[in-house]
Amino acid sequence: MRRILQKTTFKVNKMDCPSEEQMIRMKLDDVPGVNQLQFDIPRRTLIVYHDNFGSEIEQSISELNLDSSIIESVSEVKLSSIQKDRSEKSILIAVLLINFVLFLVELITGFISYSMGLVADSLDMFADSIVYGLSLYAIGHSVARKKKIAKIAGIFQFVLAIIGFSEVIRRFLGFEAIPIFETMIVISLLALAGNIASLLILHKAKDSGAHMKASWIFTSNDIIANLGVILAGVLVFITSSSIPDLLIGTVVFGLVARGAIRIYKLSK
Repeated sequence: MRRILQKTTFKVNKMDCPSEEQMIRMKLDDVPGVNQLQFDIPRRTLIVYHDNFGSEIEQSISELNLDSSIIESVSEVKLSSIQKDRSEKSILIAVLLINFVLFLVELITGFISYSMGLVADSLDMFADSIVYGLSLYAIGHSVARKKKIAKIAGIFQFVLAIIGFSEVIRRFLGFEAIPIFETMIVISLLALAGNIASLLILHKAKDSGAHMKASWIFTSNDIIANLGVILAGVLVFITSSSIPDLLIGTVVFGLVARGAIRIYKLSK
């Protein structure tokens, strides 16, 4: 059956990785008239197919503070009703499991090896787990319940980030054992592989074909965090100091705090 839908293209300048994509999907989940979303992460654009355009779609995206704006809005004929990918749920489960397992591995080894960089990176993994978990939970559940869980998750993650900052400060001021650089490097390489695997799984569900390009260019937070911990491990070895580890821990805890604020905003 032929359908005439409105096609509105958004520029989303701060849509850096699949985490922002999932947040936008969740935000528009309760907006009436939305028929399909098409994301192009490399170009940082979003196409929304909807029945009737109103300010609600634009406002909902704007509330995420991802520096969004409308490029164009036109009518377009669609040949049939657009079906959601049947594998969406299994994809989210797979990515959630990868991130959560790596969160546990990095958290445990971070404390064992005295590395705040690994602990911080584990919380970054936990942040991704929250986003994918919320997206999975949103399937078949009410909007009100989804927003309540988002609020709790955002507050919890922000508290973890504050605790992390406090521990970094305590270690700067006091004496702590030098981190085990071998563990930092090996576990961070494992986490890097996990992030790449997650992105490859996610991009199997994409409508566009620039899978690897999106994976490598616009997953800066996770990939840079992994590489940062690896570099910190090398510098710990060279300098015999814990300062490089504490510095990367501070940076990644900042990313975790920013992610927590974004998740919390989903409850608004």
